[in-house]
Amino acid sequence: MLVDAGLPAAWSQLLEVLRSLGAGPSDISAVLLTHGHVDHVGVCHRLAARHGVASHVHSADQRLARHPYRSAHEASPLTYPVRNPATVPTLVRMVAAGALGVKGVVAKSDVVPGVRLDLPGGLTPVWSPGHTQGHCAYFKADEGLLFTGDALVTYDPFTAERGPRIVAGAATADSSEALDSLAALEATGAALLLPGHGEPFRDGAAAAAEQARAVGPS
Repeated sequence: MLVDAGLPAAWSQLLEVLRSLGAGPSDISAVLLTHGHVDHVGVCHRLAARHGVASHVHSADQRLARHPYRSAHEASPLTYPVRNPATVPTLVRMVAAGALGVKGVVAKSDVVPGVRLDLPGGLTPVWSPGHTQGHCAYFKADEGLLFTGDALVTYDPFTAERGPRIVAGAATADSSEALDSLAALEATGAALLLPGHGEPFRDGAAAAAEQARAVGPS
């Protein structure tokens, strides 16, 4: 099971990880998308076209996964590198990794919040909109593991700030809703959080949500 699919250049990293497991792309059962942004669907089209691997997403983000450049955001992303020059190297790396040439994917819209997926991994979607309209985190209850996607990150590519927070308005549709969604992440009681950007957070969902609320929107 693959949760999110990076940018196109992540293909080589994915192959390396699979090889370490004695597997290949065709052994992936499915891709679970937390949301449909370009940096999360990057290798979905390749997996589907060459290996028959289906992607799954909440219905509210199905159109975004198909057209990942048509995303809603509160603020212009063009102003952030000017105000936060430390973000420039990260943004350049994203462009070099194929951020401007991502192909969308026709994902199955069968992700239902609170309903454990009938797929390997035993993951349950956690409704967490705000970053996008249909964002879902994924909780593996038996291991206390939460894939937060971009509902909560520990590194914001648009501000270069580290620590638990929501993503800046340059890539977030509704910061107020994103902050409200922290309660759903907190309610999982997850011990380990794996965000879409930044390092894993090992002090639990409650502490992460508290710190993100303290930081607020940016």
